[in-house]
Amino acid sequence: MGRKRRPAGRKTKAKTRPRPGNRPVVTPLRIIGGNFRGRKLAYHGDPRTRPMKDRVREATFNLVGPSVKGKHAVDLFAGTGALGLEALSRGAAQATFIEQHYPTARTIRENAEMLEVNDVCQMVTADTFLWSQDEGPSTDDPPWLVFCSPPYAFYQDRIDEMLALIASYIDRAPAESIIVVESDTEFDHGQLPQPDRWDSRKYSPAIVGVLRV
Repeated sequence: MGRKRRPAGRKTKAKTRPRPGNRPVVTPLRIIGGNFRGRKLAYHGDPRTRPMKDRVREATFNLVGPSVKGKHAVDLFAGTGALGLEALSRGAAQATFIEQHYPTARTIRENAEMLEVNDVCQMVTADTFLWSQDEGPSTDDPPWLVFCSPPYAFYQDRIDEMLALIASYIDRAPAESIIVVESDTEFDHGQLPQPDRWDSRKYSPAIVGVLRV
């Protein structure tokens, strides 16, 4: 028998996936190592926030090693706060998070409360450049572990400010501090202040540089 024809004008309905609506998609992050290893962190998927990939974060802390213990973690351009919280998990004494986007800063507070470390956390809702220039972490604190993981575009659009910011932390940091800088592969780490002192490793599309004061 021949194949039956559909009546003229009749169309089959295309299958469509249900739309998520306006609800934000929550993408969990996790702590890689230390006391909170495996614990999930809230991340609401805001496009202005670019969390460091898990494998890059793990590699970063492998570079820092046990030196994280007892440090004051300073998480510039904090975003999700994953770097500062990871440092606390691995033995940092305290952490300061600088993030100017209010909803994102609120998420960091929620994660700190969830991990029950809010008593050793300071949340600063401010522009990182201005806060670092006008205030910054106390030099009376333990040695710093500074994480500088800004939007990659800053290495193009605000390069002079970025280099000045990094140089100021190198100059002011207490002895035995560590400065960690993440960029994309488009930025040449040879442009960093005191370029010969950086241990820079490529984890495409990122590059992580570590300098010990």
